[in-house]
Amino acid sequence: MLLVIDVGNTSITWGVFKGEELVNDFRTSTVKTRTSDEYGLIFINTLRHANIDPQDIEDVIISSVVPNLMHTLPSMIIKYFNKSPMVVSTDLDLGLNIKYENPKQVGADRIVNAVGALELYGEQSIIVDIGTAMTFCVVDKEKNYLGGLIMPGIGISAEALFMMTSKLPKIEIIAPEKVIQSDTVGAMQAGLYYGYTEMIDGIVTKLLKELNWKEEDTNIISTGGFSTMLTKDSKHNFIINKFLTLEGLKIIYEKNNKIDVIDWEWFFAKDFSPHGRLHRHSL
Repeated sequence: MLLVIDVGNTSITWGVFKGEELVNDFRTSTVKTRTSDEYGLIFINTLRHANIDPQDIEDVIISSVVPNLMHTLPSMIIKYFNKSPMVVSTDLDLGLNIKYENPKQVGADRIVNAVGALELYGEQSIIVDIGTAMTFCVVDKEKNYLGGLIMPGIGISAEALFMMTSKLPKIEIIAPEKVIQSDTVGAMQAGLYYGYTEMIDGIVTKLLKELNWKEEDTNIISTGGFSTMLTKDSKHNFIINKFLTLEGLKIIYEKNNKIDVIDWEWFFAKDFSPHGRLHRHSL
C-alpha cells in the first residue's frame, strides 16, 4: 500500500492506495506545533480505526506548502512506518516543463495538481484548487506549466469579514438560493458564494481568452474542499475531482519510485524557508 500525504495550510489531506484504488482518505488539522510523536499517533490510530494495518504501508510520498512541518512529518514517517518518504520537489521526474522564472517557487500542491491533471485528463488544462488559498494553474499541449493566479480562498475572506469589522459575525459558508438577502448573515453568505462563483467563472473566461484556447478543447478542472459547492453550477463545464492531489501524488511516486532514497541527514539540513534555514524540530 502507498501512503500519500498533502500538507496544506489548514488541513493535511492524506490517503492510502492499494494498487490503483484509493481505499480510504482522511483529513487532519495542520498544527505546526505538533511533534512527530503526536502526528505519529494520529496517523497510526486513524489507519487502525479504518482497519488498515500500518505495517501494510510499503511506501510514502509527501507534498507540503508548510515548511515548518517538513522536518516533523518525515521524522514521523521514519519513526512510525520505518520508511524514507519521497518528498515532492522540482528535482523529481514530473513529466512537466515548469516555465516559472524560478521553478522552485511553485508550490508543491500546484505541481501535484498539474501532474495529476496531465496524466488523468491530457494536455491543455486549467486547474482551479479551492483551498485556504485559491489557485488557478495552466498546462498547455506541450506539457508546459505556464503559471497562473493565486488569491485568498473563500474561508480566508469569510474570516476577514469577521476579524476586520466590528459587527459582522462568524458565518457558515453555504450556497444561498438567491442573491438578495434580508438579514446580515444571509447577505454575507450570498456575497461570499456568488462573489466567488462569479469570480471563478470570470477568471476562467479570461484565461481562455488570453491563451486563445477553445473551451471544448480544454480540460477545466476543480479540486479542493469547496470545489463542488463553487463550480457545480458554473457556466463552464468543470471536471470536479476532489482527490486530484492525492491521485497526482500517486502518479509522481510511480514516476520516481526507482530513485535512491533520500539522505535524511542532508534533508534535515536543507533550507525550506525563503527567510532562512529551518532547524530540525524536536522529535
